[in-house]
Amino acid sequence: MSAGCAMCGTALPDRGRGRPKVYCSRSCQARAYRRRTAPPAPQPPAPQPRRRQIAEAVWRIAAERGLHAASIREVAAEAGVSTRSVQYHFHSKHELLVAALRLLHQDNERRAQRRITAGATDPGVLLRSIVDELLPLDAQRRTTLRVLAAYYARSLTDPALAAVFLHDQHPLEDLVAAVIAQAKQAGAAAPALEPRAEADILVSAAVSLGGDVLHGIRTLAAVRRTLDYHLSRILPP
Repeated sequence: MSAGCAMCGTALPDRGRGRPKVYCSRSCQARAYRRRTAPPAPQPPAPQPRRRQIAEAVWRIAAERGLHAASIREVAAEAGVSTRSVQYHFHSKHELLVAALRLLHQDNERRAQRRITAGATDPGVLLRSIVDELLPLDAQRRTTLRVLAAYYARSLTDPALAAVFLHDQHPLEDLVAAVIAQAKQAGAAAPALEPRAEADILVSAAVSLGGDVLHGIRTLAAVRRTLDYHLSRILPP
């Protein structure tokens, strides 16, 4: 077998003579092209203190009462500002909800980059660090998961918000697939594994099980055992 797909890590058949395949499908080839040709993303400016104060009020309302309760009036009261101030910084409720969501993603990414084990040589350690970001292990992650669940529920009936909340980028699944593909090439994972499929299953399972912990349906210890069981299938001890 030749090296895996340069985009998702899926194993590629050896073509013998001739130029070796680089991608497993036209879809991966197209994604790679878009990534190569896309202009560098501009760094988001630091949010103004008042805008952040208002966005954090949206998070608290979403986590405690659901996003449907985040009216301009309620957000202003929660933030301790006037409704005129909210309307000055955000021209519409949609703009407010989108800005609060993007700020939450930026905060989460910064925290995850600090917590995920950097430069880990053990793929199992790295995968566990990534999965931990999807579990309510502390107050911050618990609140984040509740807020994202509120946004997901609202996106089901709000097409404009769904266009922002749901997108075709899957950076977490891409990262997990890349780790599994590297482990597979190093002989640390079963040869028959499909990295992308395993990444989708692992991330989806962690998100769903983390939600069960929030609801009190499962304990965190039970969820950890389930995820460790699946990780042991991907990366046998």
